[in-house]
Amino acid sequence: MARKVTSRRLVVSTAAAWLFGFLIFLPILWMVLTSFKTELEAFAMPPTFLFFHWTTENYATVQGRSDYFHHALNSFIIAGGSTLVAMLIAVPAAWSMAFAPTKRTKDVLLWMLSTKMMPPVGVLVPIYLIYRDLGMLDTRAGLIVILCLGNLPIVIWMLFTYFKEIPKDILEAARMDGATIGRELVYVLTPMAVPGLASTMLLNFILAWNEAFWTLNLSTIDAAPLTVFIASYSSPEGLFWAKLSAASTLAIAPIIVLGWFSQRQLVRGLTFGAVK
Repeated sequence: MARKVTSRRLVVSTAAAWLFGFLIFLPILWMVLTSFKTELEAFAMPPTFLFFHWTTENYATVQGRSDYFHHALNSFIIAGGSTLVAMLIAVPAAWSMAFAPTKRTKDVLLWMLSTKMMPPVGVLVPIYLIYRDLGMLDTRAGLIVILCLGNLPIVIWMLFTYFKEIPKDILEAARMDGATIGRELVYVLTPMAVPGLASTMLLNFILAWNEAFWTLNLSTIDAAPLTVFIASYSSPEGLFWAKLSAASTLAIAPIIVLGWFSQRQLVRGLTFGAVK
């Protein structure tokens, strides 16, 4: 009897998980299907799901109108650059807070996290004026800096949590063997925290890739990433849903593929230290 109850619970929980996953994936599926419709079919009511005239004209139009690879390259450089800079700053900061804390460490962590509660539009004008005076508008370096600063509190918090799970005895043993702080970070701490470092880098990369507010306001052409590429299909004449769906599909495709192939490492990192 107990086995039957357990089996039923397993079936119900599995079905619920599949249903929940499908509901999350449904908007993406709908967007991909819409990208293969004509503009007339994209507005059809009631909407068609599979039985419509499939066409790749929207993708040809999108590529002909905008240089997709230029925007994609900008996205990779900006997301990758902001991730690299954030990690170079966050690793030493998280190390010092985890292994050499002071009585103000918790206050500093809470203060950093509180900066994420401020709406970005609240500081748009001063940031824009600073970037204008420094000549950093519509530059990759400017977007790398602002995205790095925006994600840095989350990166430091995640790394701090991972580092706290590492036994201090191992680091003390390395110091007794004559390891300097630099060697301790590179040869002892980093190899032990690889899952946490990898998941933090992936999360930061995804956040930077999906960032729209700062990229739309601080870039136009030269440094415009894929978020600007998508927004270009919103015009005063209205939304071209089929072409907008095609542009959105092209924009999210690289990050979905990256997430798919790195999902195991991401899960390992997010659960790092949860089971001892």
